[in-house]
Amino acid sequence: MLTSIAAFAELPVFDLVLCMAAVFVAGLVRGFAGFGLSAILMASIVLILPPIQLIPICYVLESAASLAMFRGGIRDADMRIVWLLVVGSAIGVPLGLWATTTVPVDVSRKVALVLILVLTILQFFKIAPKNLGRTSGPAVTGVVAGIATGLASVGGMVVALYVLASDVPARVMRASLVMYLFTGMFTSAIFLYLYDVMTMEALKRGAVLAPAVLAGVFLGSFLFRPSLAPYYKAVCLALLGTLSLSGLARLAF
Repeated sequence: MLTSIAAFAELPVFDLVLCMAAVFVAGLVRGFAGFGLSAILMASIVLILPPIQLIPICYVLESAASLAMFRGGIRDADMRIVWLLVVGSAIGVPLGLWATTTVPVDVSRKVALVLILVLTILQFFKIAPKNLGRTSGPAVTGVVAGIATGLASVGGMVVALYVLASDVPARVMRASLVMYLFTGMFTSAIFLYLYDVMTMEALKRGAVLAPAVLAGVFLGSFLFRPSLAPYYKAVCLALLGTLSLSGLARLAF
């Protein structure tokens, strides 16, 4: 059975098992934190698949997670902020995809990992824009997030850096991240198609991995309870720190 699934996904069985495990963990984090799915996959699977192949797979899995989390997100999110982020992201995504599709595979791997590392350090030291208004802040953040999405599918981490720097309740932070990723998947789909990045191979792999990500998302959403809200920022920081160390270790080899 597993051999047949691996053949359908065009992956060796061992690589498929590793991918499924990484996807489940990524889904668990996404369900709890509202972001981090693609960043975890980039940090853990980038040595199996190059970013240019991982980006469309991440898109499929992010879309599945977003659909599963839509109900809670639309209820609690600050949609004004979300729309500004999405508009900015639509400007940045094609720039990031252009860079990803023009640089060598090894370079794109390093760029993806360094980007995760830099975002982690910024979050760890709580370095985020302080003087940007309610319009300019989300718009600029959205453009940078779009570039990061096109480069390594980690735009959610850029948005998390901005959102976690705010003083809104954890419930609103998480919901806003969820709705940004949900809404952004429509604009990202257009550019993935235009740049010929979304392939049948990616769709097949995404379909095979979708049950694992959904299992993780549902478990992570179950763990996000009001009693755990005070620990939300700490958990997100721990997540970003882990991603940083993982990326740094991979750059060393």
